[in-house]
Amino acid sequence: MNYLRRRLSDSSFVANLPNGYMMDLQRPSPSPTPSPPGRPTSSTSSPASPATERRPQPSVSPQPQAPGPAPSPFSSTSSSSSAPAGGGFLSSFSSVVKTAQLASAVQAKAAQAAQAAQADGTPSAPLPLPKPVIRKPKVLLVIDDPHTDWAKYFRGRKLNGEYEIRVEQAEFTEINLASYVSSGCMIDMQVTRGGTKVVRTFKPDFVLIRQHTYSMTPGEDFRSLVIGLQFGGVASVNSLLSIYNFCSKPWVFSQMIKLYHNLGPEKFPLNEQTFYPNHSQMQPTPTFPVVVKMGHAHAGVGKIKVENQDDYQDITSVVALAKTYATSEPYIASKYDIRIQKIGNNYKAYMRTSISGNWKANTGSAMLEQIAMTDRYRLWVDSCSDMFGGLDVCAVKAVHGKDGNDYIIEVMDSSMPLIGEHVEEDKQLITDLVVNKMTSVLLGITSPQPTSTKPQSGPQTTQPRRVTGGPRSAAGSPSQSAQASPQRARSASTSPSQAFQPGPIPASGPGGASQKQPPQLNKSQSLTNTFTESLRGVTTDDEAKAETIRSLRQSFASLFSD
Repeated sequence: MNYLRRRLSDSSFVANLPNGYMMDLQRPSPSPTPSPPGRPTSSTSSPASPATERRPQPSVSPQPQAPGPAPSPFSSTSSSSSAPAGGGFLSSFSSVVKTAQLASAVQAKAAQAAQAAQADGTPSAPLPLPKPVIRKPKVLLVIDDPHTDWAKYFRGRKLNGEYEIRVEQAEFTEINLASYVSSGCMIDMQVTRGGTKVVRTFKPDFVLIRQHTYSMTPGEDFRSLVIGLQFGGVASVNSLLSIYNFCSKPWVFSQMIKLYHNLGPEKFPLNEQTFYPNHSQMQPTPTFPVVVKMGHAHAGVGKIKVENQDDYQDITSVVALAKTYATSEPYIASKYDIRIQKIGNNYKAYMRTSISGNWKANTGSAMLEQIAMTDRYRLWVDSCSDMFGGLDVCAVKAVHGKDGNDYIIEVMDSSMPLIGEHVEEDKQLITDLVVNKMTSVLLGITSPQPTSTKPQSGPQTTQPRRVTGGPRSAAGSPSQSAQASPQRARSASTSPSQAFQPGPIPASGPGGASQKQPPQLNKSQSLTNTFTESLRGVTTDDEAKAETIRSLRQSFASLFSD
């Protein structure tokens, strides 16, 4: 730098410079021009020397210049050439700031105009719609065997039209869980679908239990899983409280005893039963035959018919080996079994008659048909549905004896099998019930439940269904709507699958007063009623069996003659 100063102060060096060279540094630089290749683009300048000041200056007309920082006298040519670029960046930045300020001002004016319009009562311009919020689907855990695909029944269903339902189905044996106070219940599910093992972990929002929670068979006690779901605060159909209470049949029967005392034997005809906490308390009963039920006997398993005292002693020893409680009840010579089921507000009644002659109507071959719902049947199932805080899905089983009396023997919960010819209808009813309960529990919105079957002017019947096999085969038959009646009448002339109208009957009673007209039945109903008429007047069991077989042949011949 000192060297340059000495050179510039030399008058001979400055005199040899081109004309106007030092004057160019004092002028505002024009637009930058690229320097020729091979020539340096920067040169060092210094204040004008006295020799330069003595030269005549060319007259330059003044031009207006944009305000900006004055160039430094020691700035190089390259630095002066970069000035326009810096100015362009600042101008673009200032334009962006101005645009943002204008937009905010416009929004503020629009908000003021909207407020003024609301104050004046005049309609304002519609605001832009917000983006739709994506709702997380609700998880429904269905505990059932894989034969029923519950996902297809809930496909397309939503809670209040907002939340989708994601169905996770598994059996009790495929579920592991852990429940926490803060995070609730977490399910670890290992399912085999199509030969592929699928492992899933999720948090259920609701649960539908369609399997028996407890069985005396080794490895089929799943009460701990019910406790875990209750610990995690998971809602269900039926309630987890009722499902846990249904793990002991005598415990449920104790609730039926309360109904028996409250309603009376006429309205609620409960069968007599004796409870023994262990085998040592099982004393022989004065009358035989009796039915002994070991522990949590259900679905026809663990029930033995005892004919005499010697057989009773043998069963006592079996109960001792099982180390469980037992119950005994008088054996009822049944004409047919009755089952009344309730799903939400829908009621159905069925009659099942054994054809194979087994004392258990759900074992062997049996004929199932639908009967009319009466006020008596409705009282039974409505009273039992109030157990344990309420049962959304339940069924009452009774036996109609040959003495003409009914005997209630059992109540089933949501794990009950669906029977009849309209299983799909019952599954749809359960689906609607679950959706309504989920909407009420998870969203706090109460939706009306579907109404029960409408009363009709005349009963309708369908062809009876012959069921072969044990309890599982009987449970696998489809369900239908209750419209028939098991009253005595003659066969109708129409085919079994056709509907019919009740015919007139002669007036009876004192003074020829007109009695209530019972509905006339078709061949399918008269098939079972023929048993009743044929068994009247016979004295021995052998004659009764022979007459029953003879009536069966005649009834089946007339049934398929058309």
